[in-house]
Formats: sequence, structure tokens, C-alpha cells
Amino acid sequence: MTTPLIIDTDPGVDDAFALALAAASPEVDLIGVTTVFGNVSPELTTRNALRVLALLGREDVPVAAGAARPLVHPQPHVSSAHGSDGLSGFADTLPEPTRGPDARDAVTLLKDLLEAAERPVTIAPIGPLTNIALLLAAHPGLHRRIERLVVMGGGVRGGNITAAAEFNLWCDPEAARRVLVDAEVPVTLVPMDLTRRCAVDVAWLEELGASSAVGAKLFGLTPDYLAAYRRFLGWDGMAVHDAVAVAEAVRPGILQVRRFPVDVECAFGPGRGGLLVDERLESARGGGIDIAVDADLDGLRGFILERLLTLV
Repeated sequence: MTTPLIIDTDPGVDDAFALALAAASPEVDLIGVTTVFGNVSPELTTRNALRVLALLGREDVPVAAGAARPLVHPQPHVSSAHGSDGLSGFADTLPEPTRGPDARDAVTLLKDLLEAAERPVTIAPIGPLTNIALLLAAHPGLHRRIERLVVMGGGVRGGNITAAAEFNLWCDPEAARRVLVDAEVPVTLVPMDLTRRCAVDVAWLEELGASSAVGAKLFGLTPDYLAAYRRFLGWDGMAVHDAVAVAEAVRPGILQVRRFPVDVECAFGPGRGGLLVDERLESARGGGIDIAVDADLDGLRGFILERLLTLV
């Protein structure tokens, strides 16, 4: 029996790879995509999601536009790693969608899909957590309809947008705190500490690019992102952060997790948006969330590539 899956996303090159992985995985039924501000403006994230789904032959999946700004404070700026349009300047090389976004907003689509699903739904938020915070606040009765959240975000040992904060949590720290700390929903957090270790090299990307028309298009979205990650990593490769999180949604247990109490820094200062993980053996606090701490890195890269190679 397949797992119903919704992806909440801000495409983004690695988001495009994550959507492709979901589309290529028979274990899940991709029932919806919601978009949020983040890597680029909400208009572009929605357009990019529609184009990627058109490329994948999945225009049956409804796409709803969501939050255009954080819950409380404006986002200082957007990422430059993904290029001007979020897809290295190559969004227009993807097929023109034959349908537009759903008439419903993201929170309404999420609510409707959760209510209609025959089984609890897995949600993979791989952008800022604003839509998810709004959903959980507006519809607390739907908590039981969510199997778990598989969230890409945070850095246990530091960030990428600041020394303390990873981009997704930094974009909306208040939303992140509500989802990761206050919400009564099972959470598996996939932090950048692990996703950067899972970075893929150019040979991996070239194999994908040579595999099919879809693989070539996905590879064609990477130049700006790859150039940015050459600087970040110090070698010729790139992180596929969001695809790592979706891999865990597709195949639970592919990542090794440990449970920790967490908090998110919401004060204005150098730590804003930082993930605070209580790693003490005798923590004074209970509860916590599952945090992905390790994986068979070569096996994980192989799994993602194997699935993407099935796309034609």
C-alpha cells in the first residue's frame, strides 16, 4: 500500500530533484504540492513547481500557492545559490504547464487533502515552514491525519545563511519554532549537517544527464547551483538537500535518526534562526523530535540516482 505524500516546497534546484524522486518512487502517492516563498519569490516557486511537474508528466498533482512572507518579520533577502529564477536561469527550458495553480490556497489544499485521504498523510516540507505552521494553527483537529512531517532544515553544528542558521529555518524562525517545538505532530528533521555529507559529484550528475530526456533537463537546471556549491564545498559537486529528505519520506529508515529536544532561536541577533539541539544525556526537558544523524552515504546517493534514472 502506497503512502500518500504532500511536498511543501520553494523550487529551487534541489527541490526539483526532490519532486522528481517522489514522482519516480512507487512507494508513495504524490497527492499534492504546495509552494512557499524562499529560494525565490512565491510567484516563481509556484511557476517552477508547475513546470517541474509538467516535465515529470505529473500535471495531475494539484499545486497550490502558499505564504508569500514569514509569519511575523520580513525575510531580509532571498537565496542567490539557485540563480535568478530559482532554476539557474533555465526554468523556461522546462515544458509550459497546461494547467495553472489550484484555485485554493496552500493551507486550504493541505486541509482538503488531509480530510480526503484514506490513510494518514506524510508531509515533506522542504522550504520555509510558514505554510505548515499556518495549517497546524488553523486546523489543530487535523493533527491526527498527519503520519509525520519529514522536514529539511536546520543545522546542528551551524548554518549556511549565517554562522548559526540554515536557510529554511532562517527564513521564518517563528514558524519553524511552532512546527518543530510546539506542534503535536511526529517530526523527522533532516538537517544540513547530513545533507551536505550526501552531496553528489559531477560524474553522478552526468550519468543522470545522459540517462533520458528528463534526466538531461534536470541536469540542465544545475549550472548556477553547481557553481555556488563549488565554493561552498571546495570540490566539484552539489548538495541535493531536499532530495535527501524526500528519500526518507519515500523509504522510512533510509536515514539513521536520534531523538533530541530542540528549540529555534527567534531573538534578533547573530543566532536568529539557529537550531538549538539539546544533546545532553540527561536533558532536563522531555519530548523532542527525530533528527537524521547518519546514513549509508554511497547507498543513499545510489538510491536517489537509481530512482531518477527510471524517469523517461
